[in-house]
Amino acid sequence: MIDRQTQFVSRLAGCRRVGALALVLLLAACGKEAAPPQAAAKPALSVAVVAPQTVDWPRTLSANGDVVAWQEAVIGAELSGLRIVEVAVDVGQTVRKGQVLARLDAATAASEQAEAQAAVAELEASVAEARGNAARAKELQAKGFYSQQMNTQYQTAEQATAARLAAARARLDAAALRLARTEIKAPDDGIVSARSAAVGSLTTAGQELFRLIRGGRLEWRAAVPSADLGRIVGGGPVRITGPGGATVDGKVRQVAPAVDPATRNGTVFVDLPAAGTIRAGMFARGEFELGKAPALSVPQAAVVLREGFAYVFTLQGADRVAQTKVGLGRRQGERVEIVDGLPAAARIVASGAGFLADGDLVQVLAAGGGQ
Repeated sequence: MIDRQTQFVSRLAGCRRVGALALVLLLAACGKEAAPPQAAAKPALSVAVVAPQTVDWPRTLSANGDVVAWQEAVIGAELSGLRIVEVAVDVGQTVRKGQVLARLDAATAASEQAEAQAAVAELEASVAEARGNAARAKELQAKGFYSQQMNTQYQTAEQATAARLAAARARLDAAALRLARTEIKAPDDGIVSARSAAVGSLTTAGQELFRLIRGGRLEWRAAVPSADLGRIVGGGPVRITGPGGATVDGKVRQVAPAVDPATRNGTVFVDLPAAGTIRAGMFARGEFELGKAPALSVPQAAVVLREGFAYVFTLQGADRVAQTKVGLGRRQGERVEIVDGLPAAARIVASGAGFLADGDLVQVLAAGGGQ
């Protein structure tokens, strides 16, 4: 009897252990079914990809320099002690060769010219009389009425009177020249760049009254390192940019034959157009075009600057990007040259690269051959 009870208890305990184990297994299975499925990775950004373009771009050399007048004529008075009675031009005005810039008081010069004219008229009459006397003396001497000495005196008087007439005419020319110099005229076509003449002031010989940019021509004098001077040739095109951003096209006229020993720079003279937004005295930056060379270029928006380096994001596989370090070169418009670090067959993110990180998952919207 006791053995039967013991066996019953043992069987009951075994059933309980089996039930507990089944319950644990059932709960575990239920827990697995209740766990949510793992979420799929989402793209960090929707991007368009492009391929780099290989195009011929101009090679350039940048330099700085001053804009100056090609030639600047200093115009002054040639007479002293005369008062300026009229100033006919102002700064910035375009003038023609021979145009009157200012007038001086001409009363004294005019009276001197009138006096010289009177002296010439008097001596012309004297010469006519002496010439007649000499002719008669020569005839009478031939007939025996005058001696040779008397004839010689009349011939000498004629020559002396003629010499005095020539001197009087020279004085008349000087007086006329002095009168003409009371009008200060432009020596050439050009633009008045400075004016110090004022009505009422007295002149001094050699005193500067005006400055004239001859022909209105300007030039840009660029300081170029001596190592680069050999790359510049005469007649080459140059693009000059002024302080305000305005640009003009110039042409290399000549390269200085000597280099400044203090700076090791040589001067390149570039002719500028007469009419433009660039003014004499400006400091400008320019680029010399040195021919063309192939360039592997990408959109400027595809380049990211981080920690002092340039990067682009290349497409790896179908939907991941890799941050790739590149070297930059020339720029033209909205594109930039890649000089190293990027294969020509790469596909890069065209824009929005600044929002990406290395290894990000992206959704590719479009792929092109270079937009």
